[in-house]
Amino acid sequence: MIKNKDIIIVGYQSWDISIGSNCKNIAYQFAKHNRVLYVNLPIDRRGLISKKKHDTLQLKRIAVLNGESESLEVISDQFWSFYPKTVYESINWIKISMFYDFFNCINAKRISKEIKRAIEQLNFKDYILFNDSDMFRGVYFKDLLAPAFNIYYIRDNLISQPYFKRHGAKTEIKTIKSADMVVTNSPYLKDYALPHNKNTFYVGQGCDLSQYKNSNTKLQKDVTEIKGLKIGYIGYLTQMRLDISLLIEIAQLRPKWQLILVGHEDSFFKNSELHNLNNVHFLGQKNTEELPAYINSFDVCINPQLLNDMTIGNYPRKIDEYLAIGKPVVATKTPTMAIFESVVSLGTNTNEYISLIEKLIREDNLKKQNERIAFAQSHSWENNVKEIAKAYYLITSNK
Repeated sequence: MIKNKDIIIVGYQSWDISIGSNCKNIAYQFAKHNRVLYVNLPIDRRGLISKKKHDTLQLKRIAVLNGESESLEVISDQFWSFYPKTVYESINWIKISMFYDFFNCINAKRISKEIKRAIEQLNFKDYILFNDSDMFRGVYFKDLLAPAFNIYYIRDNLISQPYFKRHGAKTEIKTIKSADMVVTNSPYLKDYALPHNKNTFYVGQGCDLSQYKNSNTKLQKDVTEIKGLKIGYIGYLTQMRLDISLLIEIAQLRPKWQLILVGHEDSFFKNSELHNLNNVHFLGQKNTEELPAYINSFDVCINPQLLNDMTIGNYPRKIDEYLAIGKPVVATKTPTMAIFESVVSLGTNTNEYISLIEKLIREDNLKKQNERIAFAQSHSWENNVKEIAKAYYLITSNK
């Protein structure tokens, strides 16, 4: 592990968001052995003008700006959450690069000035900067903050998304080049960054699988009441990531199979042909603590992922959740899924999916279930951060 260091974490996932994130879990691990300052996103100009009264995240930042709330909050011993007392200008709409760069630099200077204020307050020295995909301000952080070591972390192919694509396609390359080290959670993203920074490492992905232990005796009633072979998926049901045609074809070609989908639907799923098929069941979004029982109620779990710029480099954490309960899994073949090929069956089309599901049902046994569980448990956040540390010491020992 990296130990006895001061670490500053910046990125797009603020500490006070309700959902979990890679960056928050990594921060927890860092804080076990180091002093950690977790920097939250400041309010932007648009949010400040709108002053959404129902948005607690915005209200917190407005309170900090008005001096009604402290910028620095203690999370635990040697671990602080920091709310910069500043405003970001809303600039992504600017099309001309020269003007965008001018205001982007202003944003970087504003937040860097605030971070320096926290650094002085906490007496941080020779700190490591861990940048979770902030490709825009990241271009300037090395000069403005002068960290002893600058790590850039890529966990998603963000530049495939419209918001990031406009300016990020150019800017992220500069941020990658400026880093002392780049770490990624998939081999695909490593291949993307490596030509621009030789100190690029694939460090794997961590997962919090604590709630998936000892779940094999629990079943979910609304699933067990459905009779037949149960093929299940859990997650956001969106046409941007999932192959609706593949799901329709599986349901139509195997009418005795029951296709069970758990999660919130986007408009494309709500209006899809799937709702007209008797063997397709939409159970809606469920509480996180219920998900292990739902997974355990399936006979086979699937990840019918579309192949596009957004998904091709992503690490699907749901696969580890499926495996942690020992379930057989069929997933769409991608570069990242090669990591799982020893315990997950990979398909490229409907016929392969059907054939692989049938094979898994025939050949499943306790030995294979235990192998899946052991594989998933190896993807802990502790192991993920150990890989980051291994890459860090490899580079710093050669300096």
